[in-house]
Amino acid sequence: MPFIATDFPGLFIFEPVVLHDTRGYFFESYNFKTAEVAGINTVFVQDNEARSVYGVVRGLHYQLLPYAQTKFIRAISGSILDVVLDIRKGSPTYGKHFSIELSSENKKQLLIPPGFAHGYAVLTPTAEVLYKCDAYYNKQAEEGISFSDPELAIDWRIPKSQRIISEKDMQHPSFAQCENNFIFKTN
Repeated sequence: MPFIATDFPGLFIFEPVVLHDTRGYFFESYNFKTAEVAGINTVFVQDNEARSVYGVVRGLHYQLLPYAQTKFIRAISGSILDVVLDIRKGSPTYGKHFSIELSSENKKQLLIPPGFAHGYAVLTPTAEVLYKCDAYYNKQAEEGISFSDPELAIDWRIPKSQRIISEKDMQHPSFAQCENNFIFKTN
């Protein structure tokens, strides 16, 4: 099964089956039926792509309910450290973060359900990131949490002196002060 459950409820790593031959490689980066077998019935409506240079840290971003997004993220070139923070009140992993290296080499992807703040750091000279969303971007619902909140203690694997952060991301509040309307629900 290419979808691998993590210790964070609803958060899955996707490891595709990659077919190699003398011409190169082929893999299905997404297949609704394969996801459905894993209990994932998400219908994606928007694809986003970003290119960044080494040291860029983006995040931690999310949209409030009812505009929250499921994201399915991968690096199509280079390598990123992808980080998510569980912000679902009542979740067994509330306030904890999960990180994974996603790269064009390992082909891994991360399925991030609503209720997680998301960010990533670029670990290679450049990286291109592609992610699917199941809801459209809504500026009024957009929120964020400080990537450098000391209470979270996230190791971005980028030296502080080499981090490139947007002005917007520098303004995000701490986790303790963020606006959040997510409640964890068991199925």
